[in-house]
This record gives sequence, structure tokens and C-alpha cells, in this order.
Amino acid sequence: MRVTFLGSGDAFGNGGRHQTCILLETGTRRVLLDCGATSMLAMKRQGVEPLTLDAVLLTHLHGDHFGGLPFLILDAQFRRRTQPLVIAGPTGVEYRVLDAMEMMFPGSSRTGRRFEVQYLELENRRPAALAGISVKPYEVVHASGAPPLALRVSAGDKVVAYSGDTEWTDALLDIARAADLFICEAYTFDKPVKYHLDYRTVMAHRSAFGCKRLVLTHLGPDMLARTADVDAECAYDGLTIEV
Repeated sequence: MRVTFLGSGDAFGNGGRHQTCILLETGTRRVLLDCGATSMLAMKRQGVEPLTLDAVLLTHLHGDHFGGLPFLILDAQFRRRTQPLVIAGPTGVEYRVLDAMEMMFPGSSRTGRRFEVQYLELENRRPAALAGISVKPYEVVHASGAPPLALRVSAGDKVVAYSGDTEWTDALLDIARAADLFICEAYTFDKPVKYHLDYRTVMAHRSAFGCKRLVLTHLGPDMLARTADVDAECAYDGLTIEV
């Protein structure tokens, strides 16, 4: 499995980084983990053709994690996509995406298309299969209008785990256990921020994760200013990892 961080930043573009958008490639299948509002720009800057995406997995329904979907869907419509696109996420994902489309481009959610958008609601700790992968969601702690999720994605014998946005919860230990790669939020260095993780907390549990590789993402200004003090791998836009 190949993992590419198209966007590794926080909600506010600190450090000039794009909002969360992570590409997973396995065989001929392409899946996004989250699709923040800047994702179309991030994909085009990295030479990723949006029409080749099979699915989008959403951890939660904040704009910096799903706000790129109206643009992705409309781009596919205007360029005559024909293959289905699967969008999987928390309870209410279809309503929230359609509502966002109507807010941004009135009438766009009701326009006929050559392709089907298939919505899938992910349930806590219930595995789902789509686009050649298996995903197991775990409910975490992040107020976003719907149950927020961390995701454990498997393809063959490879496992990529992703925390999404959350404050500390022991569910992260289940997510990361024996994963080949654990992508974990570290919004601040050591300052507690409700519904988010800080570097000190993440590293206090590093040995308990049991993952082969840990990469920190969703870095805020505090973390970006203290990277010299960070004893962990940090994501950046364009980082590619072979799992």
C-alpha cells in the first residue's frame, strides 16, 4: 500500500499546508482518507487525477475534513465521470454532504449525473468492505455534529490506522495495535486543547500503540514552531510512504 499526504495541515492553513487529505493506493484502487476544503488544489499540485478515486473515507464532518467533497463531485460531473464514487463516513454523512453542496452551489445536489455517488454510514467497530479494502471504524472524541471516527484500513496483510481528530481515548490503542503505519493527530506540542491531541500525550503512549511506524499530522502553529523538539516523524504535504 502506498500512502501520500496530499494535505497534512490544520483547519487554518498554518505553515502553508493543505487541509487533511491522505491518498491510499493499493493495486489499481485509490481511496482518500478525508477530503478537506483544499483537497482539489492539493491533488492537482501533486499530480493526482481526481477522476481515478474509487472512494473517500471520512473521519468526521468538519469542513477541513470533508469540505472538499462538493468540489470533487462537481468536477467529476463536469468532466463526465461514469464510474461510481463511494463516500463512507459517520452517521448522517449523505445529508451533510448534500447540505454542503446546496450551501455552496444551490441546486447542485439535485443535478443528474452520469455516475452514482454511493453513501455508506460507518458504525462503531463494525468492519465494512469497499473499493478493495476493509475499514474498521472506532468512535473517538471530537464534537462535529455526528459520531467522530478513527479508521483502521486493511488491504491484504497491510494495515494503516488513522486517528482523525480526537482528544485522548483508549480506542486509539485498538486502532494502532500492530498497524504497519499509524497516522496520528498532534495539533499542539504540550498544550491541552479540547477534542484534540498534543505531542506529549501521543508520545506518552508510543510504546503501547504497538505500531511499526508512527507519523504525526494535523500540526498546528505550536507544533510547527517546535519541530526541533519533536522526536517523531511528522507528515508534510507530498510525503509518500510505502507500507
